[in-house]
Amino acid sequence: MPATISPGLPHLSTTAAGSRIPNSSCGDLPRLWIRCHVDLGVLRTNAHPAIQIAGTAYQLFVEGRLIGTSGDIRTGQYSENLIRSFSLSPAIVPVGSATIALRVTMRSLDLRPLLGADAGDAQILDAQRAKTVIASASPELPDAICYGFVGVIALLLAILYLYDRSRLELLLLSLACVGLSILRLNELCGSAFLDYPWWLSTLIWSVANCIILTQPWFFFRVAHRRVPVFIWIFGALSQLDFLPLPFRLFAGPALSLRASAINDQWLSPIFLGALLVLSASPFAAFYPWRHVPQRLRPLAIACLFWGLSDVLWFTIAVVSFLPHVPDFWTLWRTHLLEVRAVTNTAVLVSLFGLLFREQRRTTEERALLAGELQAAREIQTLLAPTDLESIPCLRIDVAFHPMREVGGDFYLCRSLPGGRQRILLGDVSGKGTAAAMTATLLIGAAERRDSDSPPMLLEHLNSVLRSSRVGGFATCLCADIDADGTVTLANAGHLPPYTRGDEIAVPAALPLGVSDSPYDEHRFTLEPGDTLTFLSDGVAEARNATGQLFGFDRAREISIQSADQIAAAAQAYGQQDDITVLKLQFAPAAVAALGAS
Repeated sequence: MPATISPGLPHLSTTAAGSRIPNSSCGDLPRLWIRCHVDLGVLRTNAHPAIQIAGTAYQLFVEGRLIGTSGDIRTGQYSENLIRSFSLSPAIVPVGSATIALRVTMRSLDLRPLLGADAGDAQILDAQRAKTVIASASPELPDAICYGFVGVIALLLAILYLYDRSRLELLLLSLACVGLSILRLNELCGSAFLDYPWWLSTLIWSVANCIILTQPWFFFRVAHRRVPVFIWIFGALSQLDFLPLPFRLFAGPALSLRASAINDQWLSPIFLGALLVLSASPFAAFYPWRHVPQRLRPLAIACLFWGLSDVLWFTIAVVSFLPHVPDFWTLWRTHLLEVRAVTNTAVLVSLFGLLFREQRRTTEERALLAGELQAAREIQTLLAPTDLESIPCLRIDVAFHPMREVGGDFYLCRSLPGGRQRILLGDVSGKGTAAAMTATLLIGAAERRDSDSPPMLLEHLNSVLRSSRVGGFATCLCADIDADGTVTLANAGHLPPYTRGDEIAVPAALPLGVSDSPYDEHRFTLEPGDTLTFLSDGVAEARNATGQLFGFDRAREISIQSADQIAAAAQAYGQQDDITVLKLQFAPAAVAALGAS
C-alpha cells in the first residue's frame, strides 16, 4: 500500500492559499513553497518507488534534487490531468527522514484538488489514480448521459430550423441545448482528469455559458413577445463574470491571480444573481397565464418546468455566497445536478416533441396556403389577363402590379360588335384575396353585356355588388371607343383618364356598392396619334419614406409616358396599394396603310 504524505503536506483551502502567496525573488510570479519531512525508507523495498502528486503547475524536489515538473512553472499553465506520478531512483531514496518540497506557481485561487501526495510502488499508485478518477467521474456520468441526449435534441432542432428558417425559436433552443451539452461534457472531462489544457477548459466553460443565454430569448420567442429590456440588462450583467477572462487565460500569473480574486469576490455573485433572474424568464414570458393561447399552453408548461428547475439550482448557488449560511452548494451539488439533468432532459424531450408537432402543423397550413395561392393566381389571370382584345385602330399597353399576391384592381379589354372597343377598369376597396374575389364577381357580371352602354353597365355592376352583400365598394370606369375615335365614358368614382398630358373632365358619381344612383355619360373624340391613359389610385397614393404622396400633379406630368414607365415611377416612389396603368393609342393611319398594302 502507498504511504500517504498528505498529513505533512498542508491541504490548503482557497482562502488559505490566497493568504500564503508571496512574490518570489525572480520577478512578480506568485509562488508558493510547500515543504514537509517524511521517512521514505520504506520505499527502498519497492521495485518501482514513486511519488504521486495531485496539483497544478509545480516542481517536485526530494532532498533538494529536482524530481519532476507538472505544467509550466514559469506561466502557471497546467493540464487538467492533475494527478501525476514521478519515479524515484532507489539510489536517491534516503534511509531516514527526507525533505520533500513543492514550488507551485499559481494563476488562480482554485487549486484543484489542492495538492495531495502519496508515495509507494508505481503500479499501486497508478491503480490508486484510476480509483480516484472513477470516484471523481462517476457522479458526473449520469448527468453527461442525460445531456448527451440533449445534444442529440440540439442536432434535431438544428435540422428542423434548416428545413424552416422562419422559426427562429428552433435555432435558439438548439443553441441553448448545445451550450448545456458542452458545459456538462467539459465538467465530465475535468472530473476524469483528461490531459487537456486548463485554459481550453476555462474557455469552453465561458463560451458554453454565453451560448446558454439564448434560453430566455427562446421563451419570449415561443410566447410571441418581445424580450423586455430588463432581460437584456441582466443578460449583460451575466457577462461581467467574463471580463477578467483574457487576463486569467493569457496574462502572466500575477495578473491572472488578481483577476481570479476579483472574479471570485465580486463578479461571480453578480454572475449567479443575474443567471437567477434570467432563469425565471419563462414566468415573465407567459405572464399572465390567461393571455396564453390554448395552442401554446403545452409549450408554456414545459418552459415553466424548465425555469423552475433552473431557479432552484441558482437560488442554492447564490445563497451559498451569503455569510453565516452553510455551503449548501458543496453539500447538495451532486444531487441537485442529477435532479436538474433528469428534469431538463425530460423537459427538452417534451419541447422537441411539441415543437415538432407545431412544425408539422405549420407545414400542413403552408400546404393549404400553397393551394390558396394557386387559386389566387388563377383569379389573378381573370383580373389581369395577358391577352388583350383590341380593334385594329387601337394599340393597348398595360402594367399591373398588385400590392400582394392578388389585389383588388381589375381591368377588361373587349372587342364589341360593330367595331367598338370596350375598356373597363376598377379598384375594389381593401387588399388581398377578399378584394380579388369581389373584383372577380364584377368581371363575371360584366360578361355578355356587350349591348349595354357604359352607364348601363355600371348600373348593372352596382346592382350586382349591392345585392351580393359582400360589403365594401369599388370605383370603376367604363369607356367604349368607336373606330372613328369617339369615346363614350361613364365613371363611378374612379380617377379620370388623361390625354395629351391633361386630365379629362369627366362627371364623377358615387362608387359601385354605395347607393342606387344613375351614372352620366360623357363623350369626346380622339385625334389620330392621341393617347388615353387610365390609372388606378395606387399611382397617386404611392408614398415615399417621409410620408409624402406621389400625388395627382406628378401623375398628370408622367401620363404621357408608357404604361410600364408610369408604374415603375410609382413603385420606385413607394408603392402602398395595387398599381394598374392602361394606356391606349388611337392610330387609324396604321389601319389605312395596312388596307392599302
